[in-house]
Amino acid sequence: MEKIQTQAEWIARAKAVFPAGGFGNFDPNIVIHDGKGSRVWDENGNEYIDYLIGSGPMLLGHGHPEVIEAVLEQLPKGMTFFANNAAGIELAEDIIAAVPCAEHLRFLSSGGEADMYAMRLARAFTGRDKILKFEGGYHGMSAEAQMSLAPAQMSNFPQAIPDSAGIPDAVRNEMLIAPFNDLDFLRSLLVEHGHEIAGLIVEPLQRIIPPEPDFLEAVREECNKYGIVLIFDEVVTGFRFSYGGAQETYGVTPDLCTLGKVIGGGFPLAAIAGRKDIMVHFDQAIVGSDQWLMMLGTLSGNPIAAVAGMKTMEVLRRDGAYDTLNANGERLMGMFKKHLTAEGIVHQVVGHPTLFDVVFTDQTVRDYRHVQQSDTNRNAKFNVVLRAEGIFKSPGKTYPSLALMEADFEQTDRAISVAAKAIAYS
Repeated sequence: MEKIQTQAEWIARAKAVFPAGGFGNFDPNIVIHDGKGSRVWDENGNEYIDYLIGSGPMLLGHGHPEVIEAVLEQLPKGMTFFANNAAGIELAEDIIAAVPCAEHLRFLSSGGEADMYAMRLARAFTGRDKILKFEGGYHGMSAEAQMSLAPAQMSNFPQAIPDSAGIPDAVRNEMLIAPFNDLDFLRSLLVEHGHEIAGLIVEPLQRIIPPEPDFLEAVREECNKYGIVLIFDEVVTGFRFSYGGAQETYGVTPDLCTLGKVIGGGFPLAAIAGRKDIMVHFDQAIVGSDQWLMMLGTLSGNPIAAVAGMKTMEVLRRDGAYDTLNANGERLMGMFKKHLTAEGIVHQVVGHPTLFDVVFTDQTVRDYRHVQQSDTNRNAKFNVVLRAEGIFKSPGKTYPSLALMEADFEQTDRAISVAAKAIAYS
């Protein structure tokens, strides 16, 4: 029998096969062995309350019995076909019934793919080349998305700064960057470039930063004025803020949206959805070869992810699901405020009850630069102590889930108190 590996041994093995020792997603110094409900365990058996939830998909918690049952029922029927399947069709129907902008839909395997295709689709529909995004907005790993996502040096808007090597200047030249929540700048930019812009892509909640009142409404109006395709990146907010996503919550309907995470129930699945007259560019028989947008994906709409997504969405449709999710988040937000305030630590709890975090600053957080100007060293120390106290989360996000129990809240409250005291006296 093979000897049980310690976490240190797994980390060493990972370093031998992966650049930087990991998958590229998260801290490679922790290797997760198991997850159940609201908890995960690492390879040393350490137990954590999970506020990472797989970077968002596990809204119901790990191993939800009804999702497992749906997957196990599908497994012997087939895992993927590269062809239409009934589960994928049913899931598409459910999504279109829920999401305000969705008239037609196409599946993919990741949110980054969906964002890439959304920007390309805006170009195909308008015949224009430029894309406008907001500094700090995350839209996947395409060349366009890797512009001014996390620039270390601040440049003058609307200049795009590549976040990665290997991106041609030609891509940079077709990207325009604006500060989030700044309508005056956006309007001035559109006066100059509006008729060159194919699409404007935005996270309705940018990472954790909420839109200011009427910001999204004004963005919608400006896009209408210049014939720009408005794309909501709802990979994170879709089916999290409410069943209809952020566009339902904020009452602003985009032309296209991208979805992921929750709709796959923990399996790789994403979608691009929107107006029929735009989505028709995926149909060569209607638009012809010159305007046709080719789209292929080996696992797109596979039935395993589809049934997991359908069951997850069914659970979310039940009475009280979103009331509970929001209440869980509000309770957690209150804990951070209580303990940090008690220690006299300057901070802001920023975001939505279903997705938020602490930013150590005394100013209102309106955009990426406000986050960058906060006390990031204090943030890092705070998260180190939380991890030591059994809290598993991203350095910049807290994801509540429906799986949280009273014992989780009690332990989290104690952990935040310990972490607040630790940074107050460090």
